[in-house]
Amino acid sequence: MSTEENMTIDERRKYLGKMKARYVDADRKERGRLLDEMEAVTGMHRKSLTRLMNGSLERKPRARQRGRTYDKAVRDTISIIAESFDYICAERLTPNLGWMAEHLMKHGELFLSPIVRQKLEQISVSSTQRILSSLPKVTYRPKGRKSRRKKGFLHQIPAKRLPWDEQQPGHFEVDTVFHCGASASGEFMCTVQMIDVATGWSERASVLGRSYLVMEDAFRRMLARLPFPVLEIHPDNGTEFMNHHLLRFWKELVQGVELSRSRPYQKDDNRFVEQKNGSLVRDYLGYDRLDTVAQTRAANQFYDKMWVYYNLFQPVMRLEEKTYCPAQNGKPAHIKRRHDQARTPFDRLCETDAITEEHKRQLQRLQARINPRQLRQEIYAQIDYLFSLPPAQAGVPENVYQTLWSEPHPHKGDTLAHFTFNRTIIHP
Repeated sequence: MSTEENMTIDERRKYLGKMKARYVDADRKERGRLLDEMEAVTGMHRKSLTRLMNGSLERKPRARQRGRTYDKAVRDTISIIAESFDYICAERLTPNLGWMAEHLMKHGELFLSPIVRQKLEQISVSSTQRILSSLPKVTYRPKGRKSRRKKGFLHQIPAKRLPWDEQQPGHFEVDTVFHCGASASGEFMCTVQMIDVATGWSERASVLGRSYLVMEDAFRRMLARLPFPVLEIHPDNGTEFMNHHLLRFWKELVQGVELSRSRPYQKDDNRFVEQKNGSLVRDYLGYDRLDTVAQTRAANQFYDKMWVYYNLFQPVMRLEEKTYCPAQNGKPAHIKRRHDQARTPFDRLCETDAITEEHKRQLQRLQARINPRQLRQEIYAQIDYLFSLPPAQAGVPENVYQTLWSEPHPHKGDTLAHFTFNRTIIHP
């Protein structure tokens, strides 16, 4: 315990129990000195100390219990907001209760009285945590076995680690998640994910296989709807990224993008996207095998809905400060980390000059017309639909061209977030 902290009730009673034996045997003058000492140590009033020294130190139950500060109306409101946020932690949820309550009230999901609104603004993280711990949660996220990846690298691409305190949006960590199930044989679906280090903005696309054809199509899909320019692409050393075709794509077809890679066998170099591989891909799609055109299309429709939900409505916390604490008093050396207040990637993006006013207004209009609670239900309904589709049949080939975003096909344009920004990113 730090010397700056106040004593707890139990610590005070234990201390007073030690002092009481000395107090009883002391004379009047010595008792006065002991009371001065106890007053200085505990911070209690002298009259209270006198009563405790002459009476019992056993703690008595309250004669009248305190009422609840946060009643059922507040708990029900937080329950709806927590569901809309997909049950994020109290640290991320608490600073975003107010604006989300107003947003849900506009969509008719809850009624917000002035008293409840005031309590949502003043509630602490610990109180929110206690309410969340009492809420029933229904999880739809399957778990399974982790996949294995083969690694290779291209020596002409610089290997490094993106700084954790990057302030300029546009530096993306990129990775691929395999949906191969227990066997990596044959063609199966993969998820390509991009995470912006500065804002937490995330982009995802599903592809069937890992050929240059589908990988380029996935990047074109994500770049077309990205509301700010890409400055750097930082994948791992997978062969789906480290090949001459994609090298040409980033060097010749896309303007002004720096290409780097993580160091071999250093998984923490892509720590932001690796964390999101678990929370934004595996926690939803699990480890089952997905290997058909229909499943790939359904996954992209699912990712389009997630694009809106996580970038516009899901607050994220960003590391703000790291302090090295040397070993002392028997405690080993460690790094103390401090995070900033949780905000959505869109809010963080709007605080920079990376997004134009036109694109900002376009996203604000989209955010205003979306009901996040209903969108969350649509996301889980889309997952149920995805897993209801039959797997690939042995000997029956799948047409990869039917999954491409850049090719005309019936399902193009029918998803929630399928719109592009008018930016010159890719050469005609």
